[in-house]
Amino acid sequence: MGVTVGSAVGATMSLDEEYRVVSDGGRLDTVDHTYAVPHLYNHMVPSSFATEVAWAVGAEGPSTVVSTGCTSGLDAVGYAAELVREGSADVVIAGSSDAPISPITMACFDAIKATTPRFDDPEHASRPFDATRDGFVLGEGTAVFVLEELESAKKRGAHIYAEIAGYATRSNAYHMTGLRPDGLEMSEAIRLALEEARLNGDAVDYINAHGSGTKQNDRHETPPSSAASATTPGASRSAPSSRWSGHSLGAIGSIEIAASALAMEYDVVPPTANLHRPDPSATSTTSRSPRATRWSTPS
Repeated sequence: MGVTVGSAVGATMSLDEEYRVVSDGGRLDTVDHTYAVPHLYNHMVPSSFATEVAWAVGAEGPSTVVSTGCTSGLDAVGYAAELVREGSADVVIAGSSDAPISPITMACFDAIKATTPRFDDPEHASRPFDATRDGFVLGEGTAVFVLEELESAKKRGAHIYAEIAGYATRSNAYHMTGLRPDGLEMSEAIRLALEEARLNGDAVDYINAHGSGTKQNDRHETPPSSAASATTPGASRSAPSSRWSGHSLGAIGSIEIAASALAMEYDVVPPTANLHRPDPSATSTTSRSPRATRWSTPS
């Protein structure tokens, strides 16, 4: 059994909290090494995330922490699927978690104008694809899956939520926070994932959009601006996850996978809330219902 977990900010909060405990709020010049070695170190290194999970479940296979920003959860699950396919692990515990709500993290995102200033209206602050969107709301969360070979899952009578048919990842090598104007890296990742799945874009009925609520992200995810949209021309989109859970950074990718799997499980399209004034450049195939609707597969 293997463990592959993702996180964007990792031990940021736990290290800060643990240091304040062992140093009496920073007032002690020295720290008792008998306490610091087993505790402070574990709170400092990001690898502890996978180590703790492996200890808990007795996993002695590959153990990996993936930290690729907001795609950490997606990449962790994608990498885990590859481990199973290539036979490196029979079963992999895969997912991601982040708890970024802290003064330093909030300050960082506020500095780059990524978070919405609507602190006085939290219910309506997150508004992906809306013309008045002005940033995301930070959140905390986790989603974890058990990945195994399909026939193995069938043999043990497991409840199968979904099959991972294809996965791909790309970097734009363009800017720390900006997106390429042509969105080429997104369309290339989709194209390669479809190629691995042996599907064409016309076979895709639904896309769980990232929909962070920033001006550039939402515009790049939808027609007519996005090259990625041309890869899946018939797919409808919704952006539920970061709306109802907040943008949990590295965790949001696996939460979005869970949302997509449950959408198929219950035959519904999740809502895109607070979409009152659709942005013409970012909504042409986006579900506009404030409530979950019954799935309607094109005939």
